[in-house]
Amino acid sequence: MFSTDETTDFGYKKVSISEKTLRVSQVFHSVASKYDLMNDLMSLGMHRLWKRVTVELSQVRPNDKVLDVAGGTGDLTRLFAKRVGEHGKVTLLDINESMLAIGRDRLIDSALIDNVQVLQANAEALPFGDDHFDCLSIAFGLRNVTDKMTALQSMYRVLKPGGCLLILEFSKPILSFLQTLYDRYSFDILPKLGQWIVNDALSYQYLVESIRCHPDQESLKSLILAAGFDQCEYHNFSGGIVALHRAWKF
Repeated sequence: MFSTDETTDFGYKKVSISEKTLRVSQVFHSVASKYDLMNDLMSLGMHRLWKRVTVELSQVRPNDKVLDVAGGTGDLTRLFAKRVGEHGKVTLLDINESMLAIGRDRLIDSALIDNVQVLQANAEALPFGDDHFDCLSIAFGLRNVTDKMTALQSMYRVLKPGGCLLILEFSKPILSFLQTLYDRYSFDILPKLGQWIVNDALSYQYLVESIRCHPDQESLKSLILAAGFDQCEYHNFSGGIVALHRAWKF
């Protein structure tokens, strides 16, 4: 874990550990009510396809136990809940109560709450016993975690031997022209959309900057292996704008 006097990134700024936790919380309280709409606008609807492919590649089966970390409004949780069936279990976990409340309400509206648990907790200290879950996912959430190594080690601990970790996250485009277009879209358009949709350009400025500060594909793979996972591979989606890392504990 970090010591209390260390600093970490909050977008392009350096802030104290406690300040980052507070600021990230404020960002997601601010954007929660329009989070899914903004995701559609930010990704041109592609985030729904990326999430479906993630679940397809999860190899989750009926009766499995799945943990959806930083699951927010519950997109992956809903897909997993259908896959594990009535005797399986999916836990939707998020540190932010505003996001979690929306996720819970949408699960209830979708009549998928019977095999779902909703829990507010920190990814860095998952409140479960060792070797508990068959699969663990975190989609577009790892870059907002203050101590990524501690969170990955916590995920490793609660995953069963043979279990799979899925990290779906914005990454580094593999084509130079795509990086240029992506930068223009991210910095020139997305904050303006944030101002227009939720009256909050600064939160979306942070979200854009947090993507640029997140480890690229190979760096994240190295971090995952350093956290204890035995094998890791990644798949680039949309030219590397997003990558899915799959890691296993043996």
